[in-house]
Amino acid sequence: MRVVIAGGGTGGHLFPGVALAREFMRQRENTAIVFVGTSRGLESRILPREGFELRLIPIGGWVGLTGIRKIKTLIQIPASLWRSRQILKEVHPQLVIGVGGYASGPVMAMACLMRIPRVLVEPNAVPGLTNRFLARWVDRIYLSFDDTRAWLKRGVRAGAIRVFGNPVRADILSAGERRPDGTDRKTVLVMGGSQGSRAINHGMADALPELEPWKARLRIVHQSGDSDGVWLKEKYSQMGFEAAVVPFLSPVSEAYRSADLVLCRSGATTVAELTACGRPAILVPYPYATHGHQERNARALSEAGAAELLLERDLTGKSLAAMLHSLLTDSARLAKMAEASRRLGRPDAAEKIVTDCLQLLGA
Repeated sequence: MRVVIAGGGTGGHLFPGVALAREFMRQRENTAIVFVGTSRGLESRILPREGFELRLIPIGGWVGLTGIRKIKTLIQIPASLWRSRQILKEVHPQLVIGVGGYASGPVMAMACLMRIPRVLVEPNAVPGLTNRFLARWVDRIYLSFDDTRAWLKRGVRAGAIRVFGNPVRADILSAGERRPDGTDRKTVLVMGGSQGSRAINHGMADALPELEPWKARLRIVHQSGDSDGVWLKEKYSQMGFEAAVVPFLSPVSEAYRSADLVLCRSGATTVAELTACGRPAILVPYPYATHGHQERNARALSEAGAAELLLERDLTGKSLAAMLHSLLTDSARLAKMAEASRRLGRPDAAEKIVTDCLQLLGA
C-alpha cells in the first residue's frame, strides 16, 4: 500500500502526519509513506530523522502575507500543481492525506483532479484556509472538535466528517507515566511550539530572580527555538539554575516523561500531546492565532482543571513566577491537574483515523 501525506510547515501540521504514518505502518506492515512539503518547512528537518521520504514542491504561504509575497505565491501555483502531479504519478498512491499548511493545497487539488481517494486532517477548532477550501472535494474530514463542523457545512459530502481527535505519536503516548529522577526536584518543561516563543523565553528569563529560592530544587528543560538559545543558556548559568536549553526537542517524549509541569503555547497538537500523556500545564496562548483558537484551546483545558491560563498580555516575570511557585509547591494539585488532563485525551485518534481510511479504501 502507498500513502502520500501532504502539508506541514509547522509541528502542528507535521506531527499528526507522522503519527498517522506510523499507525499505517503498524496496521499494514508493507505500507510505503511519502510526504510532500517544502524546503522551508519543519518537515525538511524532521522527516529525514524520522526515516520518511520527503518530496518537495515550490509553494509559499498566503495567510498573514501582503503585497509582493502574495504575488510570489500566486506565481508559484502552476509549478506547484505540475510538480504535485508528477509526484502523484510517480508514487501512484492509493490514498492522499492533507494535514494542513500551504503545501497541502496543490497536492490535494491534484489528487482530486486525478480521482485519487483523499482525506483531510484538521486538528484546530477553526479550520485553516487550505482545509476550508478543500473540504467539499475530499472523501473524509477528520476533526478534533465537534464545533469545527460549523465551519465546514457548505458543499461537504454527506457523512464525510468524523470527530476522532488529533493524532499523537506513539512515543508520546508511551510518556504517560512520569519517570522520577530519585530526588525531590521538580522538572519544568518550557516550550513555545516548534519554532520557540520569544514571549515565553523572555517571561521565563524574567521569572528567574523571583524563583531563586527554588533553584536547588528546580530543573528546567527549555526548547528555545533557533534565535534565543545562546542568551537563554547564559541567563540560566548566570542565575545558577540547572537548565537544558535546546533549539528543538527531539524526541520530545523524553522531555514529557520527566516533566512535573509544562509551560507552553496551546496549539492543537501541543494540547493533544499534553492530554494524551496527562501533563499539567501553564498555557500561554499565541495571541495572533487565527480566530483566537489557541485561547479557546487553553480555556477548555483550564475549565476542565487540567491547566492554568496565562494570557500573553499578563505574562511578566512576577506573574509567571507566582504561578510556577503556586503549582510546584502543591503536589496534590499537580496530580489532580494531571488526571484532569488525561481524561481529556484522545490517545486512540491515530488508530481510529487509519482504521477508517482502510475501510474507505476497502483494504
